[in-house]
Amino acid sequence: MRVGAFVLAAQFPGQGHGEALHRAVRTAVVAEEAGLDAVWVAEHHFIPYGVCPSAVTLAALMLGRTRRIQVGTAVSVLPTTHPVALGEQAALLHLVSDGRFVLGVGRGGPWVDLEVFGTGLAAYEEGFPESLELLTRWLRTPRVSGAGPRFRFRDVPVVPRPDDLEDRSGPQVVVACTSPASVRLAAEHGLPMLLGMHSTDEEKAEMVALWRTCALESGSSPEEVAAAGHVSAGVAQVGDRRQEAAETLLKAMPGWFHHGLSAYETVDGRPRQMRDPLAYTQLLCELHPVGPPRLCADRLAATAERTGITRFALLTEGSGDLAATEDNLRRLGTEVLPLLV
Repeated sequence: MRVGAFVLAAQFPGQGHGEALHRAVRTAVVAEEAGLDAVWVAEHHFIPYGVCPSAVTLAALMLGRTRRIQVGTAVSVLPTTHPVALGEQAALLHLVSDGRFVLGVGRGGPWVDLEVFGTGLAAYEEGFPESLELLTRWLRTPRVSGAGPRFRFRDVPVVPRPDDLEDRSGPQVVVACTSPASVRLAAEHGLPMLLGMHSTDEEKAEMVALWRTCALESGSSPEEVAAAGHVSAGVAQVGDRRQEAAETLLKAMPGWFHHGLSAYETVDGRPRQMRDPLAYTQLLCELHPVGPPRLCADRLAATAERTGITRFALLTEGSGDLAATEDNLRRLGTEVLPLLV
């Protein structure tokens, strides 16, 4: 079982951007001290739901502040960036961190980001497969050219390349999947999935089963399919009693959800339906490890048994408070992880 922290750099009501980012950086440091496996950094633009606009930049800082723990993006949004530029950054972090960097990528949404960065709605609606294909070629081959509808360029050398590491395959790439189409795309490339914290174990199990079928059909070996390191996102709040842990989240997260999720703006004015903040928080408390250490461990073990997923990215900043987040991380590491061995 590999348990990591999921960092949104959430701006809770009444907090400044610097406070949210400081808590994010401290999460990485304390997660390593507590014995967690990884830290996963989210990326958002123009909204207080998360105030980190560049997951690779914050990941680089976290890699510099730590020595053992993996640091990944969850996720870098491909439709708003050039896949070669992102590939260069990923290769750089892979090399200078001795292979501790993991690149998580996703399609994002039809947000105003597409207008601001000039990539357009087509990059979201149609361009993700081309971007992912170009990115994976950049990270796996010594020379790359672009001949797709969106990216056209002459053959150029890939610099830097991981030639001086024992594993020359480059950084691991994980794909955020929310639909059968994205599951199939990840499987075609043999790339593991990152599955969202809103999904139930049953939904995640169905996505894993679809991924396995598609991966085998696309030429992945049974050994490669069995070894795929899918990641399950969730929420973790360790408390002496279940009600106490849930109340910690119910006091803070609905206000953050309302404050953050209502700020999303679609690029083309299409209507969007927002989850009820209180009901969503209650759902997360039911789905994920929220409660005493034994309950938390049992829920993680149950998810692993039902889905086959043994890597977790758990949001630990749900209290909105720095000291409480650090305490939550320490309890997760010292009281929950030993129960999973």
